[in-house]
Amino acid sequence: MDGKLLSVRNLKTHFSQDEGLVKAVDGVSFDMAPGATLGIVGESGCGKSVTARSILRIVDRPGRIVDGEIWFRRPPVNGGPARTVNLAQLEPNGHEMRAIRGAEIALIFQEPMSSFSPVHSVGSQIVEAILLHQPVSRREARDKAIEMLRRVGVPSPEQRVDQLSNQLSGGLRQRAMIAMALSCHPTLLIADEPTTALDVTTQTQILELMRQLQREDGMAIMLITHDLGVVAEMATDVAVMYLGRVVERAPVDAIFHAPRHPYTRALLRSIPRMRVRSRERLTPIAGAVPHPYDRPTGCPFHPRCESFMAGTCDRRTPSLRPVGDHHAVSCFLYE
Repeated sequence: MDGKLLSVRNLKTHFSQDEGLVKAVDGVSFDMAPGATLGIVGESGCGKSVTARSILRIVDRPGRIVDGEIWFRRPPVNGGPARTVNLAQLEPNGHEMRAIRGAEIALIFQEPMSSFSPVHSVGSQIVEAILLHQPVSRREARDKAIEMLRRVGVPSPEQRVDQLSNQLSGGLRQRAMIAMALSCHPTLLIADEPTTALDVTTQTQILELMRQLQREDGMAIMLITHDLGVVAEMATDVAVMYLGRVVERAPVDAIFHAPRHPYTRALLRSIPRMRVRSRERLTPIAGAVPHPYDRPTGCPFHPRCESFMAGTCDRRTPSLRPVGDHHAVSCFLYE
């Protein structure tokens, strides 16, 4: 592992259905260091959320991991050495995976309104997570839940802990979701679109809260988003995904100042900029993400690529290869 916290290698998660085979994740590879923030970006349908669920082994049926490795360094227990395990080989409902999920690796779901139970109080759901992973009494777990709600900025946590999720605003629900994810002090936090459907002010507060908690706890964050502004503000490294594959991987400064892949460049061109002239049109990416049952041959981005090379891009699939220090790209322009 060489000091890495997480190392994903050639991960493939497929969904076998009557209509055909969906390769939601098709050979993803990346690394995460302790305390780092990895931003995973791409259009909807590129496999970002399925990658996160594959790491936690909570992929819905009929999806399953068909190949690849997910190496995770577990923290020391009782003064013993750290231990590295391949999560892809563990039973999804086995004892070891259940001990890791929610405790050492936590997930902030994309939509907290649908992720919380509508018939149980927010506090009872946080208490359940604490009791599952920590040797404390129910009263101690409730006190921890209240303290966690207070830590993430929920006002009057003694009252909020007994409220249902539909009694909280969108920002408070997101804070409560973060409180539940951090209640067992994970070493890796996966945040799947943590600011979706939030107004700009609340979004800024949530991102600042995550930064603050990361500094205090020293945890690593995997930030899944399609908002490149959030990535620029939060991430130390970036993996750009397209149709189940990582097409570019680099430090955040290299992605924004020296992007190599045509898809990454197209994403950056499509961002609104403050210095453009009034009424100047944005530059959208031509076409759309292909249907999962109708994947193109060769490079998956070639039907939309402005640098398309006939006879090469439509026949062969490029591999992810280094093009500089800590910079890798999957494109025939660099072969």
